[in-house]
Amino acid sequence: MITIKTIRKAGILTALLAIASSCVQDLDRTPAFDVTSATVYADPSNYKSVLAKLYAVLAVSGQQGPAGKPDISGIDEGTSNYIRLLWCLQELPTDEAVIGWNDQTIQDFHNLRWTSSDGFITGMYNRIFYLVAASNEFIRETSDEKLASRNITGQAAADARTYRAEARFLRALAYSHAIDLFGSVPFVTEADAPGSFLPRQISRTELFSYVESELKAIENELAASRAAEYGRADRAAAQTLLAKLYLNAQVYTGTARYTDAVTYASRVIQANAYALEPNYLNLFLADNNTSREIIFPVTFDGLRTQTYGGMTFLIHAPVGGSMPVAQFGINGGWGGLRTTKALVNQFPDVTGATDKRALFYTQGQSLEINDITQFTDGYAITKFRNVTSTGRAGSDPSGNFPDTDFPLFRLAEVYLIYAEAVLRGGTGGDAATALTYVNALRARAGAPAITASALTTDFLLGERSRELYWEAKRRTDLIRYGRFTNATYLWPWKGGVKEGRAVEDFRTLYPIPASDLVANPNLKQNPGY
Repeated sequence: MITIKTIRKAGILTALLAIASSCVQDLDRTPAFDVTSATVYADPSNYKSVLAKLYAVLAVSGQQGPAGKPDISGIDEGTSNYIRLLWCLQELPTDEAVIGWNDQTIQDFHNLRWTSSDGFITGMYNRIFYLVAASNEFIRETSDEKLASRNITGQAAADARTYRAEARFLRALAYSHAIDLFGSVPFVTEADAPGSFLPRQISRTELFSYVESELKAIENELAASRAAEYGRADRAAAQTLLAKLYLNAQVYTGTARYTDAVTYASRVIQANAYALEPNYLNLFLADNNTSREIIFPVTFDGLRTQTYGGMTFLIHAPVGGSMPVAQFGINGGWGGLRTTKALVNQFPDVTGATDKRALFYTQGQSLEINDITQFTDGYAITKFRNVTSTGRAGSDPSGNFPDTDFPLFRLAEVYLIYAEAVLRGGTGGDAATALTYVNALRARAGAPAITASALTTDFLLGERSRELYWEAKRRTDLIRYGRFTNATYLWPWKGGVKEGRAVEDFRTLYPIPASDLVANPNLKQNPGY
């Protein structure tokens, strides 16, 4: 598992990135090791360790866990973790989550009133571009020309080319988050000398085309579906990311690409490499690395990837009140995250009797949220846990850091992408197959099958919530359906009022951080900010 076994050797990348992220001028990084690109990349045995650091950017926040040697400074390591910030920016502004804390500007997300100086938004932006910069450096140093100049041939060269394709995938993933969250952003590739210029701002449509072309270029350079080491990107990961991009293409570019979404979802499914996990809850437990459903995880290990972000946040923060802490395999809850009645009402009951995906804790919790800062206002979610499918606690004896992996892509979402793209007019698929996929998810959940007449896009928005809640999808889904900002769909405390209200349409994009606008005069702010 590349992100677990080799992460501790990957600190060499810190020195290589001291200037590498030219797109974000306000990141203060100090080289921690007396090494250069020449010394590191002269030995191909180092390549996998450096690649491990690229993957680790998603999971941890620095060179040691859980804090002390941050990749970026000026922000708390725990709160600025990539997955934690992605989750917060995707879930907190929606009907699926509220948080009880008053840390900095965290309440501005559910209230949909953030500004361009928001530290959490800046943190997400900086994490994205740190991963872009790190990937650029690796791609630059593993080019065919560089390999030849170092006399790296044979299997070592072949391995380096596979690693390079994975780095291109990770860069495409980071840029896909930039497309979704920020729209038009600074643009740099391995062809740009680090630290020598101020990047130009690329349009959302241009960046979409670039990411699309990168993923297509590496599709067959990556390992076959499910043939890679666990935790590493394979062909299905690239195909899933393409399917997700195409499903949202009308939002991103103004041009629908539903046929392409069907095509790439079908490639993932028809490879028959991945299969639905029989037990839904097992997807979110400490041994979820054994599941054949997870296409691309962000991996965590209680002993080797210690962070206060990632799954540490997603397992500790939803536990509080009278919840039985031992059932979650942790040493205590943080009493922060809950959900609104809008998500609860997606299910026929809260016990899971008619849909096993209804993982709510209601004892001592009120359905109504009168005060977001009170943990007992709003039902708690019990989806993520640091116990295995056999009930064993995670590997960290302190109970602080979990072994549970975050399922960034899984087969269930690909089924739902296929179904929605078909219903929206995508060709190359059919409604009967779409119905089969949706009913396969419902059968696993113990929910009744639906008929063809019930399979509508509105139904699928609800089904995506039931299947994928708290997996960092919801904001994107609500925007695609035109229900994020306006009064078409209201949920408790949307816009900062208990009954919910419409907010400005420009909130469908986050602002470019004010600090980067000052640092780079080539940048223009998103409208409304």
